[in-house]
Amino acid sequence: MKKKITAKYVIGFDGDDHVIIKDGEVVYENDTIVYVGHDFDGEVDEVIDAGNAVVSPGFIDLNALGDIDHDIVHLEQASARNKNMLWSEDYYRKGYHEVMTPEEEGFKSLYAYSQLILNGVTTAMPITSVFYKRWAETYEELAAAADHAGRLGLRMYMGPSYQSGMRVVKANGEIEVLWNEAEGQAGLERAVQFVKDFDGAHNGLIRGMLAPERIETQSVESLINTKRYSEELGCPIRLHAAQGLYEYTEIHRRHNKSPIQFLNEIGFLGKKTAIPHAHFIPGFSKAKFGEGDDLAILQETGTTVIHCPLVVGRHGEALESFARYKRRGVNIAIGTDTFPPDFIQNIRTASMLSRLVEGDVADSSYADIYRAATLGGARFLGRDDLGRLAPGAKADMIAIDLDGFHMGAVDDPIRTIITCGSGRDVKLSIIAGRTVMKDRLLPGVDLEEIKAKGQRYFDKMRLGYVERDYQQLGEKELFKPSFPIVSKL
Repeated sequence: MKKKITAKYVIGFDGDDHVIIKDGEVVYENDTIVYVGHDFDGEVDEVIDAGNAVVSPGFIDLNALGDIDHDIVHLEQASARNKNMLWSEDYYRKGYHEVMTPEEEGFKSLYAYSQLILNGVTTAMPITSVFYKRWAETYEELAAAADHAGRLGLRMYMGPSYQSGMRVVKANGEIEVLWNEAEGQAGLERAVQFVKDFDGAHNGLIRGMLAPERIETQSVESLINTKRYSEELGCPIRLHAAQGLYEYTEIHRRHNKSPIQFLNEIGFLGKKTAIPHAHFIPGFSKAKFGEGDDLAILQETGTTVIHCPLVVGRHGEALESFARYKRRGVNIAIGTDTFPPDFIQNIRTASMLSRLVEGDVADSSYADIYRAATLGGARFLGRDDLGRLAPGAKADMIAIDLDGFHMGAVDDPIRTIITCGSGRDVKLSIIAGRTVMKDRLLPGVDLEEIKAKGQRYFDKMRLGYVERDYQQLGEKELFKPSFPIVSKL
């Protein structure tokens, strides 16, 4: 079946870069785009008029929240309380356990993936917290997540996380990684089996990936085996690294190298490896020691940096800077990593933080970040059929409404939507030729019902912190409100 979508603006692709097509149209047949431009002269079975809108390639989120956001709990904790958010050694020794039931863990991805679609994400690589997990993600919860993604129509790269160690806080407040190699090995084996079982599922929407947890909780052996399996299976890897002071210091203590230098030494980096954050490198303002040129390593190995500007900025840091990494030839993709998974807000934040660091708009423009959110992600995935609207590309596209009064006067459409808009202005999403969201509604999904279930999930998840807290401060002390709460008598 051949369909045509028309709009005031279409963000096409000329083979090299995005272009703005005024009063444009996109024609697609089944899951593939066949025409982008003006005045298609062939027959179509249906015409969809998006009206005063921007039809854009869907966003590629390589660090997409796959659960209910735990960062709401962490976000405004004073620095002295950050340790209270981790596991206590006492909790670890007494026996760590699942906080949620299997049914609740199966539900969380439906909640999260619905949010992704509503915010214009068409391809995602999910991440979930392990703070409230027994150890890491399970095969079963990822199988349920794959089923949700397939039914919703979301394109996904996924696999259960795994780790060989866990950061814990000792009674004296010191942080230490306690190791359980058997857990790490079993987790890696589950992840490999998941890739074998699910890669290509749901008519190719589901693809496998390997997701080792943060670098400081990985043994050298696990990292080397992860790289080997990635090459054998032909699947990508995502590893959080170079993202914080504790990790940076710990890797230096173990290996006398920065995290990026250590990963390069063991052969872990490369075109199929993506590193979320990667801002804690020698020369970073908060890295008080360390030498070497990590950006050269990233560029030479073809490793992708997944920039998550909103969540990093919320915690008082920034990539230094997007423009600098771009100029050094590092491939940059974008991840949301928090709620809401709003790419418009993330592009705006990334540009703002980079301009603050650079003191200039050059290489920090909205267009620069928009490329990373589309073409940068596609480049990492090795997909020249994603992140662009062009003949032969997958029919993955969104329409962003310009009719809202809050949009103001339209100048350049990209500048207008990033300056004034939000993810809530996405009114249509098409993935692989299937309309998965229209007018803020998802077929077959009761958003009010899953919102209520999501709140119950979050409330239960939050209580788990009380049990794990090394100081046992209690709920009232651990979760202080912004202002005193006055309840009805």
